[in-house]
Amino acid sequence: MTYNPRKIRLLMALRGAGVTDTHVLAAIERIPRELFVPEAFQDRAWEDTALPIDQGQTISQPLVVGLMTQALDLLPRHLVLEVGTGSGYQAAVLSRLCRRVFTIERLKPLLREAEGRFRVLDIGNITTRLGDGTRGWPEQAPFARILVTAAGGPEPPKDLTDQLAIGGVLVIPLGTDHRDQRVVRFRRSEAGLIREDLWPVRFVPLLSDPPQSVRSA
Repeated sequence: MTYNPRKIRLLMALRGAGVTDTHVLAAIERIPRELFVPEAFQDRAWEDTALPIDQGQTISQPLVVGLMTQALDLLPRHLVLEVGTGSGYQAAVLSRLCRRVFTIERLKPLLREAEGRFRVLDIGNITTRLGDGTRGWPEQAPFARILVTAAGGPEPPKDLTDQLAIGGVLVIPLGTDHRDQRVVRFRRSEAGLIREDLWPVRFVPLLSDPPQSVRSA
């Protein structure tokens, strides 16, 4: 792997900010973030900042990617559902840490671009779907881990919690106001869901109905 001082600085900053899982840091190091960033922002690909992508969406800040991935407590055997493929960057990081990633995106142009990036990187353990992520992926459930990369309301969608395996973990930003969102981790036990509020964030909203262009695709 070629030496990249910006990448090294970012990894050191992530470690200092709380991303201490060496497997997560190694996955972030191995995924070329510049491939997921628009041409106009190439010089900022390894900065710890969110950046705009197509369709009015963003690629998340690396610190947020690192912390949310770490919060999942991933194991190599896990099947993971990701809601909100976006650029594909988060799914690519997850793919280095688990058996398979099932990722859903409601915006067709974003999904097609992400699929192209997965092919370039020769990532073979990501399966994609175009559709409403709030409904999950019932055919592949239950999932050991679920990660939502858009902000829901006060509670996670029921379809997602229903598709979480016993002992599974769901990580999702929640909040009724974009100024008051928090990443929340749910662990599913035999008795129900155990909630743990983690840290404040700002994400684009989680939308439950696909746009007309997607419904007719």
